Amino acid sequence: RDQRESKQTRSTSGPPSGPPWALLHPRTLLLLLFMSLWSQQAEAVVHSSFRRLSGREKKEMQKEILSILGLPGRPRPHPPLRPPSSAPLFMLDLYHAMSADGEDEGNEIIVSGPGMGRFGGAERLAQVNHPALPTLSTHTPPLGTVVSEADTVMSFVNLVEQERDLLQPRPYWKEFRFDLTPLPQGETVTAAEFRIYKTLTMGQRANRTLHISVYEIQRENRHREPELVLLDMQSVPAGQEGWLAFDVTSASNHWLLQPRSNLGIRLYVETEEDRSLSAGWIGLVGRRGPRSKQPFMVTFFRESQVPCRPPRAVKSHPRKKKPKYDLPLPNRSPVNNGGQPCKKHELYVSFSDLGWKDWVLAPTGYSAYYCDGECFYPLGSCMNATNHALIQQVVHLLKPDEVPKACCAPTKLSPISVLFYDDNNNVILKKHRNMVVKTCGCL
Repeated sequence: RDQRESKQTRSTSGPPSGPPWALLHPRTLLLLLFMSLWSQQAEAVVHSSFRRLSGREKKEMQKEILSILGLPGRPRPHPPLRPPSSAPLFMLDLYHAMSADGEDEGNEIIVSGPGMGRFGGAERLAQVNHPALPTLSTHTPPLGTVVSEADTVMSFVNLVEQERDLLQPRPYWKEFRFDLTPLPQGETVTAAEFRIYKTLTMGQRANRTLHISVYEIQRENRHREPELVLLDMQSVPAGQEGWLAFDVTSASNHWLLQPRSNLGIRLYVETEEDRSLSAGWIGLVGRRGPRSKQPFMVTFFRESQVPCRPPRAVKSHPRKKKPKYDLPLPNRSPVNNGGQPCKKHELYVSFSDLGWKDWVLAPTGYSAYYCDGECFYPLGSCMNATNHALIQQVVHLLKPDEVPKACCAPTKLSPISVLFYDDNNNVILKKHRNMVVKTCGCL
């Protein structure tokens, strides 16, 4: 009897009432609604189209990008045989910090936070308890400002290291030398740092204050001490561990103008009682230390302002006066014959596909985008049209043979940063402005 009643119930119930979507689960409805809205928005903003470049197009693309990077040719660095040292790892962290700068050029650089500030180079080293991007020492703006204003950042590895240690008479010192010959042309030094790591050492009182001074060697003498110029000095507790950054901007400017004058820098350590101490004895790491803690130098550059060429003198010729036109507002609108309105389209540049994986460290590529489409009259707010474009479009309707239509073009661009090796295996970070299309409009 129960089975008969259930069959009767099912047979008499009939088809469900209401729309078909009423049977869907609420979560499914939300997902479908979100996908619909997302597809509509993506369709209105970006149009994706990918195509493999031909051999000729690939060479032209390589040539143009190398020109933008300011390189005469493709760098061919020596393949690294050992784990990366502190300099490229710092540059990789700096690249990630600049990538986190945001979409606009004027934003502050992020110098701390999860994953930042450990010279980890994408987590390839153990954590170091110090800010990897501290401020410059004394005479320069904070590092965030220096980075945001720099067009090029270069790191240099310590090549020569000499010292007077405990086996020799005082005062003790340690010398470092860096090869700055591949300095970029047409750029000026805005800031430069010498970075050296200090470890904890036994036998040092943690509360003792140490005075560490860095000098530029300006002239070497055969039978007496060389001529030195003080660059920077820091007072640090003996129990401190981490990276120390010294301002060596003036020395970098000197070496940029006179490369032969680059005799290196000399470091001294003294106590508050003016007692000289060995750099190694207080824990300063040199070339023989771990690769991730070896000293290096980093220099920030900015492109010099090139004076504009004065305009040539042009002879004036009498011109025929053209009749004045009173331009009434058009009483017609152009027919939209199926063309797409002005909008942003996908354009991806892959450094890997260009065969540059051996010298471009980051990124593997970037989305450049491009603007394409028609500027239909009347120009709506969605087309980001300027007032000039509005007037030009009106005049074009009246005199199409004399005045062109408004063009679809980028209205806002943002920079990208590229991290790469040069021929000498120096790591260079270059920021290139106006490389990525953010918005399109009618101009």
